[in-house]
Amino acid sequence: MSATLIDGKAFAAGVREKVANATAALKASHDITPGLAVVLVGDDPASEIYVRNKKKMTEEVGMQSFDYHLPASTTREELLAKVDELNSNPEVNGILVQLPLPNKDDENIVINAIDPEKDVDGFHVINSGKLATGQDGLVPCTPLGCLMLLKDTLGDLSGKHAVVIGRSNIVGKPMSQLLLNESCTVTTVHSRTRHIKEETKRADILVAAAGKPEMVEADWIKPGVVIIDVGINRIALPEGKSKLVGDVNMEEVAETAAAITPVPGGVGPMTIACLLHNTLKATCIQHQIPFPLGA
Repeated sequence: MSATLIDGKAFAAGVREKVANATAALKASHDITPGLAVVLVGDDPASEIYVRNKKKMTEEVGMQSFDYHLPASTTREELLAKVDELNSNPEVNGILVQLPLPNKDDENIVINAIDPEKDVDGFHVINSGKLATGQDGLVPCTPLGCLMLLKDTLGDLSGKHAVVIGRSNIVGKPMSQLLLNESCTVTTVHSRTRHIKEETKRADILVAAAGKPEMVEADWIKPGVVIIDVGINRIALPEGKSKLVGDVNMEEVAETAAAITPVPGGVGPMTIACLLHNTLKATCIQHQIPFPLGA
């Protein structure tokens, strides 16, 4: 394999270390300890594991962790009441309602009930609007992590042609906007795009966030492209086993791409690291303190 592997696990550890140091300094200088509240509704096993990891890493960087596990039968009104309670709690600087919710119709209503200054997922319509207009706000964690990895790998992104596969509100749309804000020329492709390979072959930067296992193969890319693989897909193997793969066929593209994030160990670790980054930033916004970690 000729492509360089972009080590998201190591980079995320560095982000967490910076957050931990800044958190300690904030406590020493202002007697403020950032607090992150995570609300989990229902019993989705994958979400439960993810929430446990968030709690562990939140405490490791010196922040307070507030966790609320509500039954799947929780009504919209009950969930909104919990969000309102957390909005009013001065010890809670960041609020994350774990998605998906049992009732998907509740998701936008609940997200937009979160105080925008505590919206560490960056999904509130106000934070989305700030991102779209180039203003400073809280940015969705996974796209922010992808951008950090790209800038660490390539430096200045200005003028590069970036292609984003996927148009979700969680990854695809904010990723495209972040790249536009870095002065890239951005193309977004999706399930209705015609001649998709012709578009992806033009990319200097390819971000794959379609949720389709190993869809990107060698004939989708040009030599020297840098690939960020956001996909996390579990596929079946013989004898009842399984493995995690991305949206990119690593074996197919490795001889052509210049660099690529592996799955696992690429983008995944960056999401929680950027959640902690956002919690620190939210704390600074609420207390009108300069944010020490840049973007």
